[in-house]
Amino acid sequence: MSETQPSPLTLEELPELRRKTEAISQILKQQVVGHFETLRPLLAPERILGKLAGGKSEVAGAEVALEGLRRDYRPFTRKPYDLPADFNTTWLPLVGNALELHPWEYAQPVGSKAITITSPVRWIVNYRSNLSLSQVKGMLTGKETPRLDYLRQFVVNALVLQILLARTPGLGQLFADLRYELKTETLPELGGLPMVTITSILNSFRPADHLILAATAFSGVPEFIELVDLESLQVQKDLVRQKIDQVLQG
Repeated sequence: MSETQPSPLTLEELPELRRKTEAISQILKQQVVGHFETLRPLLAPERILGKLAGGKSEVAGAEVALEGLRRDYRPFTRKPYDLPADFNTTWLPLVGNALELHPWEYAQPVGSKAITITSPVRWIVNYRSNLSLSQVKGMLTGKETPRLDYLRQFVVNALVLQILLARTPGLGQLFADLRYELKTETLPELGGLPMVTITSILNSFRPADHLILAATAFSGVPEFIELVDLESLQVQKDLVRQKIDQVLQG
């Protein structure tokens, strides 16, 4: 995602570009959801945890994976999470195997206001749980009443997904071939909890501050979605064709 707009944008052009952005974002999101649904058997926690995650058979390396989970979980027994000190294996069958997408959001000061900016081409991925990402953030900042059982499961789900992806490196390459980047990032607003993110190769940008202020003043809501850079649609290369060209030129 680029930080500034690729070319000058006027207030009159903003509504149409926003309409196109929302349409493109919806297509991308539906595509990602479809890919994850197709890959659901590969993303089942029992693949690396076996009976510990509710599977029907033992899996080689399950105890090693469990030890890694215990280690990764330990920092979240302290503030701001304050989760139970002992990792309980009964939490693992609750992870499930269905993934969901959460919007990638960040706070951006615009003038004298704090605006919540959402990306149209990037999402946070986790196993389905009882909490949205905004609810987790609210609980960590004291704006919402903590539900420790829900918060704990959100953390466990995130840690299980990261271990599974680390043990299945081919999934990252698969998504790269599909023109998405799948990686783990640590988000400060989540108290240091690393999360898996997926990002399209399409670029998005924030327009000039005065356009954001005009749009939020009109809507009455301090939220804004980045805009898709339509010019990036024209310059994206076919990755397979690019590799073949490199081989032929060599």
